[in-house]
Amino acid sequence: MDELNTIQKIAVMAPPLIFAIVIHEVAHGWIANKLGDHTARDMGRLTLNPVSHIDLFGTIIMPLVLFVLTSGSMVFGYAKPVPINPYNFRDPKKGMALSSLAGPGINIVMAICFSFLLRIVMPALENSLPKQFWEWFGMPFALMFGYGVIINVVLAVLNMIPIPPLDGSRVVYWLLPDRQASLFYRLEPYGMLLLMLLIGLGVLGRIMTPIIRPLLTLLLGGDIM
Repeated sequence: MDELNTIQKIAVMAPPLIFAIVIHEVAHGWIANKLGDHTARDMGRLTLNPVSHIDLFGTIIMPLVLFVLTSGSMVFGYAKPVPINPYNFRDPKKGMALSSLAGPGINIVMAICFSFLLRIVMPALENSLPKQFWEWFGMPFALMFGYGVIINVVLAVLNMIPIPPLDGSRVVYWLLPDRQASLFYRLEPYGMLLLMLLIGLGVLGRIMTPIIRPLLTLLLGGDIM
């Protein structure tokens, strides 16, 4: 995608990014609702309307800053967390873990869907559309779908890192005995600071790349963007 300038890259990355983080949050609330916690539903957060989920820093400022700092190689963000009350679950630790897993899980499903659109649907359209129309209509969507794969894979892998408050930490909290889980949970106030430190030092990229690269190779057919 080196042929795109910065504005064009932002234009094709923004829709799949917003879509990915909104669906991610809705998935948390939807599973929580199925497990007995209706907090998100009652607060009107089980909606695909991005306005209800957009966080000024996490959805707009952070992705733009990361885009600039990494020349577009790493972009992610987050939406307003969907409210979940673990005490409404029959088993609070298990309920929180399953609700948390729903976010990365739906990101993987979306990555597969974007891959299907990119590798199956778009080539079929390219062969049937006039060349000029394809360049005007098809290529931007193909780029958007490609970024959709990348963004969803990155979000899924990132969120499974066991650093509070990322989703992976809820799974670790569930698996740990109560005493150790309580000690682990005390890390949460410092989690975002630790995450930013890992990003700044380049450690996070080294942790995630061995997982992300084979997934992207599989979903993009070796054409990693």
